[in-house]
Amino acid sequence: MPDLLVPRRFCGPPSSGNGGFTAGALAELVEAPTVSVSLLAPPPLDTPMPVDLVDGCTVASAGDAPVARAEAATIEQPAVDPVPLEEARAAEQGFVGLTSHPFPTCFVCGPDRADGLRIFPGPVADQDGLTRLAATWTPDGSVADDLSAVTWAALDCIGGWAGGLADKTMVLARMTAQVDVLPRVGDEHVVVGLGRRTEGRKTFTAAALYAPDGGLLGRAEHLWLAVDPAAFAGPSRSLG
Repeated sequence: MPDLLVPRRFCGPPSSGNGGFTAGALAELVEAPTVSVSLLAPPPLDTPMPVDLVDGCTVASAGDAPVARAEAATIEQPAVDPVPLEEARAAEQGFVGLTSHPFPTCFVCGPDRADGLRIFPGPVADQDGLTRLAATWTPDGSVADDLSAVTWAALDCIGGWAGGLADKTMVLARMTAQVDVLPRVGDEHVVVGLGRRTEGRKTFTAAALYAPDGGLLGRAEHLWLAVDPAAFAGPSRSLG
């Protein structure tokens, strides 16, 4: 199998790969419509990671330590409900990460990244009493060659914000995603996130990606772990 490589552009925390991008890049090596990827260590940047089959799973390693493990899976829960494009645009004005962000250089949601996806989710109407956020996303030509992994990235961070990232620092531990249709470069899409529940350090969330016409393109479920911010290099950004 080819090595897994996370270019520095696709960072989450300053010194490690965005979890969604890393998971999506590894998922491309698994022949299944739905793939679950567990992140076992911070993915190194600009570092080829050998990939092997281990006990039926596709595993990327750095040195002697496994970094990510991927396997075929299923998603049992229904997709997060859609949000109209105009409502998602308006919700972005309520993105709390514009004033306080644990990883302001994150490729997906970092306000300090002019070259990032700039997915800035804000609150919309709850779904079944659960917190729901929405944002727009227009893929540009700079991500066309990595669109599958970038789509996983787009489905990543909004889950963290829906799960309470504004109140506690969390990192992605597991992501299960099914992308039926890749988004079109240049089209404005809607990403919706849902916070499901928290159990101790664990937070469970979900996300969905919708086309401009409201068609469902892909969806994901996440497990996040609360961490000590000092364990990840780089200061947070607070303008409050």
